[in-house]
This record gives sequence, structure tokens and C-alpha cells, in this order.
Amino acid sequence: MTILKPSAVVDYAVVLLSLIVIGVVFYVSLFGVFSDSYLRVGMLLVGGLLVILTGFGRSEKLWDRTLLALTATALILSVLQYFRAAEEIETGLYFLNATDIWMGMLGLIAVIELTRRSVGLVMALVAGIVLLYGAFGDMAPGFLRHAGISGEELMTVLWFSFDGVFGRPMATVVSTILIFIMFGALLELLAIDLVLVRLALAATGRMRSGPAAAATVASGLFGTISGSAVANVVGTGVITIPLIKKRGFSPRFAAAVESAASSGGQITPPIMGAVAFIMADVTNVPYLTICAAAAVPALLYYGGLFVAISSAARNMGLADEAQPKVVFNWRELVQMLVFVISLAGIVVTMVGGASPAYAGFVGVALAAVLGFAIRPDMLFNWQAWLRFVRSAGLISAQLVVIVGAVGIVIGVLNLTGVGLRFASLLSSLAEDQLILSLILMAIACLLLGMGMPTVPAYLIIVLVMGPSLQKLGVPIVHTHMFVLYFGVLSAITPPVALAAFAAAPIAGASPMGTAIEASRLALPGFVIPFAFIYKPALLLGTGYPVGQSVQAIFFVMLATILISRACYPRRGKLYMVPVGLALAAALIFFGALASWIAAAAAIGLMYFDRLELKTKNAIS
Repeated sequence: MTILKPSAVVDYAVVLLSLIVIGVVFYVSLFGVFSDSYLRVGMLLVGGLLVILTGFGRSEKLWDRTLLALTATALILSVLQYFRAAEEIETGLYFLNATDIWMGMLGLIAVIELTRRSVGLVMALVAGIVLLYGAFGDMAPGFLRHAGISGEELMTVLWFSFDGVFGRPMATVVSTILIFIMFGALLELLAIDLVLVRLALAATGRMRSGPAAAATVASGLFGTISGSAVANVVGTGVITIPLIKKRGFSPRFAAAVESAASSGGQITPPIMGAVAFIMADVTNVPYLTICAAAAVPALLYYGGLFVAISSAARNMGLADEAQPKVVFNWRELVQMLVFVISLAGIVVTMVGGASPAYAGFVGVALAAVLGFAIRPDMLFNWQAWLRFVRSAGLISAQLVVIVGAVGIVIGVLNLTGVGLRFASLLSSLAEDQLILSLILMAIACLLLGMGMPTVPAYLIIVLVMGPSLQKLGVPIVHTHMFVLYFGVLSAITPPVALAAFAAAPIAGASPMGTAIEASRLALPGFVIPFAFIYKPALLLGTGYPVGQSVQAIFFVMLATILISRACYPRRGKLYMVPVGLALAAALIFFGALASWIAAAAAIGLMYFDRLELKTKNAIS
């Protein structure tokens, strides 16, 4: 009889749990939610055990394995305690006893520890500090003090109800978003992500910035389906960063381009790194309206990156290169078509009135049928399938754990009302001045979002910061888009800058230098959220006339070009920096008349600058 080694048992268990997660995701997307309690709580249990077993397989330290075993025990006991009381909880006729309270606390501690293992210390610290605040906030100073919350009330909300760990974020993730994690993992299995990089290289080959522009296109394409800027950096950066360096750019610039472009994928429709579905659920605004509103700002963000990269290449004196010979065989051409058809299938299915989860299933089905039709060899590549199962299962498990921690934060903030008090404090500091409120909001969003993935950063920030903007009369979609942009941009903003820190080792660059360079490249992205507050027609589908939208797009597009060029001004033209920024400010923050005057001046300025550059090149 064959005796399996412990490591083999762990590997088999990881694959089995991953298959359970994948099976449940496909079932829910096709047939709907079978039971809220069993789905949300059960997925947390399976996902948590998957994270624990993965950590067990990677760690050889006795203390770490002991901690993992204790975490697993705490999670299992607390979930079993929940299920013992599940029926009474759903009818609202259950009162917690001392055992329930202690088991609930064990569950919360397990979620926080699992979050630390999934995404690092920052998110775990946020959830832990907020939990302590809920328990002991009656002793806090000033406006932070709350009236006091009993242990029974705290556990009732955070563990034994649908208002905390198992609240709406958990419901949205397990019923809607996880199918799109499967979609992204399937595209990687079919190697479509690599074809997208080659397509980007072919499309941008004639540009002076070459592979730097290609990285922007490829990261934007793949980033929209990836739920993580860091995962996008690692996935496409290993290909694009060496090519950017080979073109003559510095390692720091190469890493900055990749991190800025990868972060932008989270604001690019139709999937927006899965945030679009959560935003639609939180705001009660149709998903397609969210996509329409996000489209123009995303194009402007990437347009600004293109201009900044091109300006930097011009300053380096890089000459235009001959079009590289990127030859696509028939299979690669069809793979590109598979990507387009799958995304189109998702959008068309949702336009037809189907749920986002079912639309995601349609996208997966189309990608699978068409992809395996042209790559039948992949059907029997068991190693590739094993990587797919492990990757899809672990990413899904980590996301479930993370939103569990977000549920702790949301539950405490709702219990204590501190979010509304924080909003009132911001409003009083700004004294109803919109621009000052927006600046304070942007800074707070960057600070709150540091070190967090997009989904939890958006959820926490919008809960804390959103009400203060809405008090000033900003429409709800604009409020949520503003918060989302700064939550996403926190991935490249020092001192944490997760995306920049992931790209720096690939390029062999300084992490902090990369973060600063990425923030410089993406400067228009920090301004665009202000633009769609002051030019609200910029967000399509939000009820503004077409004429106003066209005018707003024109003004903000010019402002984006001016800001990007000001970030990398031509040698001997430093005076263009204040001039360009001043015109950009006039285009965004002033009324129609001043904006048209600024637009005429900007067009004239760019025309004469180009004319001077052509004359200089002709003489030389």
C-alpha cells in the first residue's frame, strides 16, 4: 500500500478545495444562489482553509505551521457555531450566549490573520484596529468616542448576521465577481495574455516610445479583467519591462511605465478589475451606466500616459524605429478574436438583461469553446490545468478572505457612525468649499488605500469618505468614481505603492524611485477625478446633454495633454511647465467662456511648439 507524504496530502487537499471553489462559482453563475448563509459562510470556510493549506505547503517553520493550525481550528469552530444557530439567526429570534461571543471573536481573529497572509500586514492592521475601536472606542478621545458597544451586539453584527463579515461585499464577490476571476485565469491558461502583449508591440511599433507604449496598451487590455494591479504588473511586466529597457529607457522608467499602466486597468471598462459590479451593487446604478461613465476618463488616463511616455522619449533623443516584424500565425489571430468575442459576449448578455454572473459564465464558455477549438492540445495539458485550478482557487480564496476583513470594517463603522462623523469633520474643515473638500478627500483616499487591493480599498474609502462629497451635492456616480480613482492610484503613490514595488525588482530599479516616477507619469490620473466633478458631463450616461459631454471631453483632453507634456518638458522649455499647468487649470476649473479661451491658447501653444520643433529638426 502506498503511503502519501504529508506534502503530497497538502497538495491534494489544495487542489480539492480549489475544485470545490471553482465548482461552486460555476454553479452559482449558472443556476443562481442556492442559500445565502451556506454560500457566504461556506465559501469563507473553504477559502480560508485553502489559504491555510497553501501557507502550510510553503512554510517549513514550526511556529508558523502551529499558527496556521490554530487559525484553521478557530475558523472551523466559529463557522460550525454559526451553522448551529443559522436557522434562528435568519428568523431573527436568536440571542447570543457566551460561547457564541467567544466563537465569533475567534472567527474574526482568524479572518484578520488570513487577510495578513493573503495581502500583507496593512489590510490586516486596518481590520484589527477597527475591531479594537468597536470594542473599546467608548474610551477614545474627541469625536472618535462612541457610546459603547456590548460584546453581544458587536458579535451579532460582525459574525452572526449579514451586516459584517458576511455582508453585501461578501455576497457580491461570491455570487458575481468570482466568475470573472475564472475568466482571467482561463485566458492565462489559453496564453491569450501573451498574445495581447505581442499585439500591443505590433500596434505601437512605429512610435518613438515603442515597447513603453506597448506596455501601456497590453496592461490596459489585461488589467481590465485582472482584479489586482500587482498581479497585472507581474503578469505582463516580465515581458514588457525588459523590452522597455532594451529600447534605451532607464530601469526606473521601465518599471514606472508598467506600474502606472497596470494600475489603470482597474478603471478601464467593461470589467474594471471586478469593481464595476460592486459599484453597481452599492450605488444601485445599472452596470452598463457604470461602464459608460468610466469609459472616457479611462481613455484620457491612457492617452495621458502615451503623451508623457512620448515626451520622455523625445527628451532622450530616441529616434523612430522601423516597424518591428511581429508576425502572427493564424492561431494567434484567432486567439485575439476569442478575447474580443468573449468580452463582447459578456456585454451583450448583460444588455439583454441577464445577471452579471451569468454574463461572466457566457464569457467563460465562449473563451473555453473557441480557445480549446484552436488549442486542442491544451485539453490534455494536465500541468497547465493544475496551474489553472490552483491559481483560480487561491485568488478566489484570497478575495473572499479580504472582503471578510472589509466586512469587519464596514460593520464597525456602521455601528459607531464614525464614518458620518468623519465626513462632517471634513465638511466643517472645508467650510463648504468644494475644491478644498476634494483635496482633503483625495489625500484621505490615498492614505486609506495604501497597501490595499482595489476592491477593499474602494469599499472602505467610499464608506468613510463618500458621504462628505454627497453632502456637497456631487452626484453618486461621480462620488464613487472619484473615490475609486484615488483608491486605484494609491497603488503607485509613495510611500507604500504596491504596484511600483512589484515592478521595481523586475526592472532592477529602486522601489521608491519607481513610485515617484510612476506618480509623475500618471499625474493626469490625479487630475481627471477633479475634472469630472467640475465638468460632470465628462461621465457619459449620467444624464447630461451630448453637446455638454462633447465640450467637456474636448476641454479635459486638452488639459490632459498639457499636464502630460508639463511632466516631461522639452529641453530649454521649462517655462512651458507653469504655462501648461495654468492653461490646464483654466480648462478644468473655470466656466465655459474661460475654458474656450484657454483651449484656443493651448492649441496655439502646441501648434507653435510643434512648428519650432520641426524647424529645429530641419536645420539640424
